[in-house]
Amino acid sequence: MINVLLAEDMHLIRGALAALIELEDDMRVVGEVATGEEAVARGVELRPEVVVLDIQMPGRLDGIAAAEEFRARAPECALLMLTSAGRTETLRRALAAGARGFMVKDAPPARLAEAIRRVAAGESVIDPSLAAAAITERPNPLTPREAAVLRRAGEGADLAEIAAGLFLSKGTVRNYLGAIVTKLDARNRLDAVRIAAENGWI
Repeated sequence: MINVLLAEDMHLIRGALAALIELEDDMRVVGEVATGEEAVARGVELRPEVVVLDIQMPGRLDGIAAAEEFRARAPECALLMLTSAGRTETLRRALAAGARGFMVKDAPPARLAEAIRRVAAGESVIDPSLAAAAITERPNPLTPREAAVLRRAGEGADLAEIAAGLFLSKGTVRNYLGAIVTKLDARNRLDAVRIAAENGWI
């Protein structure tokens, strides 16, 4: 029997997933939680074979941060990430965080059940549409610091605010933004924000 812990903040979706999993003869839901913090706490307590984690969850830990906690505190739990927006950068981050599987939320129920079985067996599972996109899309050219600078710029922060928030000088922030515009082949700062957001880089 495959014990499954569900972590999904939307009650209706969590209930639907639980109902689908309970229909399978070889798996059962041992816990349902709505945040990354709850997922890690219950996962460490219950030690399920598979944890199904939503990427986007409220609170201190989103799905990827929760996956990193699982890798440190309960590495035997296989992690299957769910997303409604199949961005390849998110896929890369999830795999780097220790996820063994990555599926879109609107995948057919049979495919989700099979993904749970496969990650429980130690295999890696990536939704076919996401795998195809990952092969064809270019990787994120931004460093983590460049992404942080551009994210703040996209939120409307000016040079002084970005510098203060990231403990940089205004000149350094200006240099970062210039490098970002060049890397992304953007027309200007606003265009760079648009390109990065569309690709899931910020």
